[in-house]
Formats: sequence, C-alpha cells, structure tokens
Amino acid sequence: MTNVAVVGAQWGDEGKGKIVDWLSERADIVVRFQGGHNAGHTLVIDGKVYKLSLLPSGVVRSNTLSIIGNGVVIDPRAFVDEVARLRESGVTITPERLMVAENAPLILSLHRELDAFRESNGGSTKIGTTKRGIGPAYEDKVGRRAIRAQDLKNLKTLRGKIDRLLDHHNALRRGYGQPEVTQDQIFEELSEVSAFIVPYVATVWLVLDRARREGRRILFEGAQGALLDIDHGTYPFVTSSNTIAAQAASGSGIGPRAIGYVLGITKAYTTRVGEGPFPTEQDNDIGQLLGERGHEFGTVTGRRRRCGWFDAVLVRQTVKVAGIDGIAFTKLDILDAFDEIKICTGYHLDGELIHNLPASQGAQARVEPVYERFEGWKVSTQGARSWADLPAQAIKYIRRVEELIDAPVALLSTSPERYDTILVHDPFEG
Repeated sequence: MTNVAVVGAQWGDEGKGKIVDWLSERADIVVRFQGGHNAGHTLVIDGKVYKLSLLPSGVVRSNTLSIIGNGVVIDPRAFVDEVARLRESGVTITPERLMVAENAPLILSLHRELDAFRESNGGSTKIGTTKRGIGPAYEDKVGRRAIRAQDLKNLKTLRGKIDRLLDHHNALRRGYGQPEVTQDQIFEELSEVSAFIVPYVATVWLVLDRARREGRRILFEGAQGALLDIDHGTYPFVTSSNTIAAQAASGSGIGPRAIGYVLGITKAYTTRVGEGPFPTEQDNDIGQLLGERGHEFGTVTGRRRRCGWFDAVLVRQTVKVAGIDGIAFTKLDILDAFDEIKICTGYHLDGELIHNLPASQGAQARVEPVYERFEGWKVSTQGARSWADLPAQAIKYIRRVEELIDAPVALLSTSPERYDTILVHDPFEG
C-alpha cells in the first residue's frame, strides 16, 4: 500500500471533503498540511452533515488519527470552537485521536484585524480574502516572528515573543489609523486557550516517521486548490500557502518519497470564490443553474461561488504542476439538466491560440476561451455506483476530459453521499 496526497485541481471547493472521508476509511492517519480555517469541507455521512474548517476530514472516523501539520496556520479560537461543535454532534475528539504540530504558527486577533483593514481599504490591496487572518499569519511565519503552538507550553517565555510580534504589527496599525495592541491583550488571548490546546500539541514529524516505518497508511489532505497556490496560482488572487502536492511533505515533516500517489480533485464544471480571473465563467442563466443545482455556496463564508464550464486548460496545467497521478471527478450529476455542455480546450490571447494560462495578471484577464461542445445526456446520474449506471454520453464526456487533461479518472463521485462513488483505480494501490 502507498501513501496518498489529495489536492484540489481547480480553485478549491471541488469536493475534497467527501473524497478524503471516503479514502480515510482505509487510512490509518489523515494529515492536513496547509491553509487554515478559511477552507471548508462538508461531509455527509449516513445523512448527517459535518462542516469542517480547520480539522482534518478523518476526525469524524473513530479508528483514524488526525494530524494538523506544521504547514497549517491555526486560529486557537477556531480550533476550540470546532472541537466543541463536533463533540456536540457526537464525535469523540481526544489528544490520542487528534494532534497539532508543535511548530505550527498561530493566528491571533491582530492577524484577523489586519486582514480586515486591508480588505476594507479596497483599491489595489483587495483580493477577496476571507478576512480570517490567514495571510498575515503566514507573513509572520516567514518574518520569523510568529507565535507557534509549542509556545503555549511555557507562558513565562511568551511575553518576549509577543513584544517582538507587536513591534511589527503596531507599526502597521498606526499606518491604518488603528489603536495599538498591548502585550497584555495578546498574552490574555493566548493564556485563555493554552490549557485546552496544549494536550493536542505533539512532535508530528516523529509520529509520521514512526508510522511510515510501521507501514501504516497515511492520507495527506490539502485545502483549497492548485490554482490558488502562492507560486503557481492566479497571482495575486491566491492564498498565502502552497496548495500543490509538494507541500504535503514540507507541511507535515515527512520526506517526499513517502508520498506514492497524488489524487487531484476536480468538478465536472468550474467554480471560484472571490476575486480574480475566471476564463470560463458564465455570468448568466447557465452559471445561475450550475450554482443552484450544485448548491454553490462557501462552507466557511456562505459566499455564492462563481460558476462556469469545465476548463481543461487549467486542470491540465495543475496536473503537471501538482504532479497529479489521477483525478477524482465530482458533481457529474449537476450537468444532468443541460441540453448542451461545453469544455474549454484552449484560449485566444491577442489573436493567438494558446494552451496554458499565462502568468501575467493582465494576460489572464484578456484570455478568451475556446470551447468544444457536447450533447447533454438529460438523464439522472445522481447516485450512480458503476459505469453501467451512466448514460453513454456522460461516459463520452468523462473520456474526453481524461484526454484533454492528460490524467485518468481514478474515482467518480455522483452525489455528496460517501458511497455514491465509482472506484476506477484505488490510489492506495499506487
């Protein structure tokens, strides 16, 4: 058996929660390796809905160890609230079942406030963030002034670290005309949650190394999507972390050779939340219908997602950049209602036909999609659990997607329910 990394192959919201949960049935450990509580997963298990933001999807399974890796930025308040909410739903969460990397940076109230200052300021700084402090927390990590999970173990050393952090943040706050934050405010904020969080803090890389040596199956869970990657996404309309599969190694403390298979998740159409380019966006009745049928609202923010046709150019690009071996194709049933379906196969840019998304922000805004048209199947595929349950035209659509993105379909999801999934190739088999 091999270890598997799951990443989004579009702009996030591809259905990773359901796929990770489905795979975690055979995994011993599920590791979240980047992002924060800005990325939500919705799980539907036996008709019961669980909404997760920070915790790994495996946390709802009693026989799985869940780990929040060092590549994640953790809001202590969000951590406490989510654990409490899941416990109220009947999920057992203990330090034996959930671990937090000791070197994971923390998101503080001043990070959330700075995020909001920038977004409300508008102009060139507005990129459509969730205002949850993710970006500012990553900035402090890179700036070597972050408060990390392990710092909660010894509150006596915390004040000096807070002073170093405030030297930077109070200067920014003065620039925004905001009141300064005191050391006591941050110390109290952290001391209030330290007793709750510290039992979960562990040397995660050591736990994972031991598990790898014992042959335990590890599932690495990414958040958001490859097109939001800080290096390879639609910059600057991206998140503040690397979202591609390579981050699974550095964001959890395990060598890249430990990851044997990369599964990319992609919808049968395309969605995006927030600002930024979207070549196949349908700001019309088609987009409205996709959104209504797909219930396209953000798990975390509740924001309506922008909707459009499947963009094979973008997914092929993320297949290459993220090292995707196979894809899980989700929400095929949303297309059941359409007489005609389109796939973007290329772009026109200033009169030239191109087959990749350019890195330039200006060029990204100017590309025009080139479409291939398909006849719709107009029958329900919802709940299909074998190829025999699918209409021929739907299978034709899937096969064409495989050709265009240069990757095979390993899993096909036909509803939010866990077992409404067609297994083509088991990622754990490599």
